[in-house]
Amino acid sequence: MQLDTLGHFTITFIELSALLLACVIGGLVLWVVYMYIVDITQKSHAIRRNYPVLGRFRYLFEHLGSFFRQYFFALDREELPFNRAQRSWVYRAAKNIDSTVAFGSTQPLSEPGQVIFLNALLPPLEQEIEERDHIVFGEGFARTPYRTCSFFNISAMSFGALSAPAVQALSRGARQAGVWLNTGEGGLAPYHLQGGCDVVFQIGTAKYGVRDEHGAMSDAKLGEIAAIEQVRMFEIKLSQGAKPGKGGILPGLKVTDIIASTRGIPAGQDSISPNRHPEIDSVDDLLDMIHRVREVTGKPTGIKAVIGQSDWLDDMCQRIHQRGLDYAPDFITVDSGDGGSGAAPQSLIDNMGLPIRRSLPMVADKLNYYGLRDRVRIIASGKLINPTDVATALCLGADTVNSARGFMFSLGCIQAMQCNRNTCPTGVTTHNEELQKGLDPTDKAQRVASYARNLMHEVEVIAHSCGVMHPHLLNRSHAYIVSDSGYPEPMTARFPVIETAPEFQ
Repeated sequence: MQLDTLGHFTITFIELSALLLACVIGGLVLWVVYMYIVDITQKSHAIRRNYPVLGRFRYLFEHLGSFFRQYFFALDREELPFNRAQRSWVYRAAKNIDSTVAFGSTQPLSEPGQVIFLNALLPPLEQEIEERDHIVFGEGFARTPYRTCSFFNISAMSFGALSAPAVQALSRGARQAGVWLNTGEGGLAPYHLQGGCDVVFQIGTAKYGVRDEHGAMSDAKLGEIAAIEQVRMFEIKLSQGAKPGKGGILPGLKVTDIIASTRGIPAGQDSISPNRHPEIDSVDDLLDMIHRVREVTGKPTGIKAVIGQSDWLDDMCQRIHQRGLDYAPDFITVDSGDGGSGAAPQSLIDNMGLPIRRSLPMVADKLNYYGLRDRVRIIASGKLINPTDVATALCLGADTVNSARGFMFSLGCIQAMQCNRNTCPTGVTTHNEELQKGLDPTDKAQRVASYARNLMHEVEVIAHSCGVMHPHLLNRSHAYIVSDSGYPEPMTARFPVIETAPEFQ
């Protein structure tokens, strides 16, 4: 009896499975026939019309190619914008695991532009190394100067461009590592403050977070933001690396209710910032705004810009001397022109604005020439995610370095290039709650902190190897740059140190 029942069940199962398989095959055939008819009758895509059905695989492979290349085809040091070697170092540092390598460098030492640091005969012993020095912003000019011992911090990334869990993790990790977090131009969200870290409030061209009902900058709202103790400095954004000369872009599908309330704009509509501050028509207007924000807030105030045409820097320095040091920015954040974490037209990402290797020494040299280097701090930003990048920036004249994409990698970013589509698979740049589930702010905060600590430690190792006690003592005499001919030449030959002109001493 049991055998008969089992046999009947088996036969029934096989029959149903066969029927289901036949339905699936039949449905697949009908689907292929439907696609064939659609492809040969449509006139928009030549490939699909000439190769019906099969031509559709071209789009699938084109989409999947960006994901497979970085794992199966690209070599360790050939991928852009960040290669596997660069990303792997960040991942290991963030996970706080061994970041050493063996059997020699895979970095060609004859590649033009490659930086080679010069080791000293007598580096300081471990017991001779002192604690990290403080860097002070706005001393003698802001009512509340800012002191920090961190020379590597989190660059501007707006809440909106980043998800809520990502901002939470950055805030908590920044607190643990003792680094600051820049809000980006999207205003101050509750998530920025949750971790208790120091915050730099960025004022973008749309004045999100400090705008009145007409979109102009409001002194009252500036005062409210400044009253928050965690907000340490204000940064007026003139331009950014992803899109110099164009305002910020946040697609409407990412403008949720909380983002809209943070920015003071309608939910669900594209958030497009003006391409410059409407009230700034001259260098004098810029100095007036710097002075106004510092007077209202009492806190250090600086500017952020990608350097392109540079005559305005000379004009600004000259006008500072004429009007007084009270009108000088407390810092200048020099952003690189080779892209950033934000969405932008490819023509601007690829070919607009000077890269940091050229713009950073230019700004440092101009401030030296006009005798303003001690007054104005320099913050370098733009593709600086590894210790050698940061040490190079310090040699070229930076006081501190900001990184955006480095900290995105520490959050788990895999360079999927989906930042502007709300489909980020790691939850870093999406507001899709299903995709955000994979990003645990508590766990990722530890990785953010570990990345910052390990990077600063390794930069200190480079500095000590060069024979100086602190990274801020690195200068152009401590490095060579490989020339176009493949031979290293002194960094001072490529970028001679500019002395202060007698009339500005």
